[in-house]
Amino acid sequence: MNVNATIEKMQKLRLNGMKRAYESSLETKAIDSFTNDEFIAWLVEAEDNQRNNDKTQRLIKNARFHYQASLQEVKFTAERNLDKNTFIRLSDCSFIDRNQNIIITGCTGTGKSYLATALGFQSCVAGYKVKYYNLGKLLHRLAMTKADGSYLKELLKLSATDVLILDDFGLQPITGDKQLILMDIIEDRNHHKTTIFCSQLPVKAWHDLFSEKTIADAFLDRIIHSAIRFELEGESLRKIIKK
Repeated sequence: MNVNATIEKMQKLRLNGMKRAYESSLETKAIDSFTNDEFIAWLVEAEDNQRNNDKTQRLIKNARFHYQASLQEVKFTAERNLDKNTFIRLSDCSFIDRNQNIIITGCTGTGKSYLATALGFQSCVAGYKVKYYNLGKLLHRLAMTKADGSYLKELLKLSATDVLILDDFGLQPITGDKQLILMDIIEDRNHHKTTIFCSQLPVKAWHDLFSEKTIADAFLDRIIHSAIRFELEGESLRKIIKK
């Protein structure tokens, strides 16, 4: 058996996980403890694990999160008004299969973005496509695409995203064409995909963000009723950390 030739072929075929496992088995003599069938199964499992890990890393990179976040690091305290059982149940990502939206509201520093990011990371691990945007910047960028003819193409990309995280919802009034752009985004995703909203404003104040009240009615009708909602309370986590 030409070991070097085998390793080169694995590399050529991009069987990186299998290659690393094979090289490791040669160094540790682990190959001697396997039957032929067991060794093949072990190599295949190593390759499968590597590909799953690579896919997860691609999904995380493409999501464009601002930082890493983990469900395991979320702090549940009575002051935060964050129910542990309700939130942890989201870790199986079944809310994505049900096309449920999530709304996270609370004052500055209460951890809205962190919770959304943690859910986004968990969704990537589960194999779902995620995108993270500041809503104001997204609406501005989409408005610009109308000039170069790529608007519909960009909407199609958003509609194909399993989990769309819209941070800083309500930081600015939603007026003019931006109302229609937001409605286009939501209309394409309604009952088909999951959208996560993070806002400093309580939901009852969202209607006033829109200059056109009929659009506000249509938007809220599509978002609110079946959404999972978290209304965070308490002191800013940033202030607590500084203490």
